[in-house]
Amino acid sequence: MSPNLHPMINVAIKAARAAGAIINRAALDVESVRISQKLVNDFVTDVDHAAEQIIIETLLAAYPGHGILAEESGQEHGAKDSEFVWIIDPLDGTTNFIHGLPVYCVSIALAVKGKVEQAVIYDPSRNDLFTATKGRGAYMNDRRLRVSKRIKLQECLISTGFPFRPTDDFNSYLRMMGDVMQRTAGLRRPGAAALDLAYVAAGFTDGFFETGLQPWDVAAGSLLVTEAGGLVGNFTGEPNFLEQHECLAGNPRVYGQLVTLLGKYSKFATVAEKTAVQATQPT
Repeated sequence: MSPNLHPMINVAIKAARAAGAIINRAALDVESVRISQKLVNDFVTDVDHAAEQIIIETLLAAYPGHGILAEESGQEHGAKDSEFVWIIDPLDGTTNFIHGLPVYCVSIALAVKGKVEQAVIYDPSRNDLFTATKGRGAYMNDRRLRVSKRIKLQECLISTGFPFRPTDDFNSYLRMMGDVMQRTAGLRRPGAAALDLAYVAAGFTDGFFETGLQPWDVAAGSLLVTEAGGLVGNFTGEPNFLEQHECLAGNPRVYGQLVTLLGKYSKFATVAEKTAVQATQPT
């Protein structure tokens, strides 16, 4: 395990592993898992709820004065006015999970006064544990993580998420993917944003972009990336992206090139930048 672990990280690891045990047990008989639909193509299972419950119980047993922001239960647990808020996704990659595709994870972050200071992402099917404490580096199991060193975009492997909600802007996403596909070694869509960010931190991929993400999708992963020497922000390169529903990450050189490529698609782009996109599109 990484050196001099912060006590709060140890509690988060305990919570993540407990949730992972629930997920692994359920994965043995995924056919019997109860599934309901929150929105079109947005699924939740009884496993999400059980995993979230054990995470919240574990965290609040250790830190009863802390706040909670969790995907399934929102802010109904924990203290409402604490400077310490745990941001939890109990099962990121639910759609993969209910198909038996083993690409999903548990994501737990601690924000202090709105800034993420502790992060744990646990992949239960591979038993991979990613941890980061602000200022102390990022680790996978007991190995220190560094982002990749690739600088040529055409040699890079980039991950993304596809739009899946009826309200998503499919045409814009197709143009973005077209821009990236033609300039890189490959574009991947694994299906769990938290794990995608952990993989950027580990150097398994060189960059990541996605729109429509919630704070619990990206809070832990964003700290892993920055502690591994990478950059994370919105498509225009602004670092305060947590509530903005768009996320871009990569090693510093790749990040800059992706901002150049994708910035014009940001909802924070200038009118001139957005007009430039439309001007290049065939009518």
